[in-house]
Amino acid sequence: MDGNGRWAKQKGKHRVFGHKHGVKSLRKAITFASEKEFKALTIFAFSSENWKRPKQEVNMLMELFFTVLGSEVKKLHQHNIKLTVIGDMTSFSDRIQKKVSEAQKLTENNTGLALNVAANYGGRWDIAQATKHIAAQVAKGELSIDDIDEDRIAQGMTLYDLPEIDLMIRTGGEQRISNFLLWQLAYTELYFTDILWPDFDAISFQNALDFFSGKERRFGQTSEQVILQAVSDE
Repeated sequence: MDGNGRWAKQKGKHRVFGHKHGVKSLRKAITFASEKEFKALTIFAFSSENWKRPKQEVNMLMELFFTVLGSEVKKLHQHNIKLTVIGDMTSFSDRIQKKVSEAQKLTENNTGLALNVAANYGGRWDIAQATKHIAAQVAKGELSIDDIDEDRIAQGMTLYDLPEIDLMIRTGGEQRISNFLLWQLAYTELYFTDILWPDFDAISFQNALDFFSGKERRFGQTSEQVILQAVSDE
C-alpha cells in the first residue's frame, strides 16, 4: 500500500494526513475482498526497513496501528474475518503486542476472509526464521539434512496454511517487491499501478482482477499443456 506520503504532499498536507486516509482505502479493500469471497488478503502495513523513517512518522504509525486495531477488530469479527499479524512482534511496544494478541484471539475461529497484516515484516526475515528453525531441528537430531527440501522450508514460513498467492498489487508507481513475501511470490502475478494508495478504490481493485483474469498461468508448462489440462479437468 504505497503512496500515502506523496498523496498528502500533493495536497500540501503532512504525511500523517496521507496515512490516515490510507486507512479508509484499506477498509474499502477489505470490504471488496470479503464481498468477492477471497480466501485471503495480505497487506504490507509496516516493513522491517520502515524503522529507518523519521522518528516522528514512525511514532505516528505506531499510534495509528494501535488505534486501528482497537477500532476495527470488532467490525472484522462481525464480518467473520480472521485477523493474523505476521512479522517480528518483539520490536513493538508491550501495549501493541497485547492489542495484537487480543485481536487475533477474538477472530481466530472465524471462517471468512483471512486478513493478514504484515507488520515489521521482511521477506528475508521470513526465510531466515524458517531456516533457523530447521537448523535447530537438525542440531537436536530431530531432522536430517536429507529431509530438507522446498516444502520443509515452506512449512516454517508465514502463510504456509493458506493457498499460494495469485496476485500481488503494488500502488504508487514503484515496480519492485521491496522485500515482501519473497518466497511466497515465486509464481504470483505482479500488478503495478500509478494510483496512490489513498485513491485506491473498488474500481481500482477490479481493474487489477481484470488484469489477472487475462493471464495464462503456466507454472513452467507450455500453453498447449495448460489447455490440455483444462480440457481434461472438464
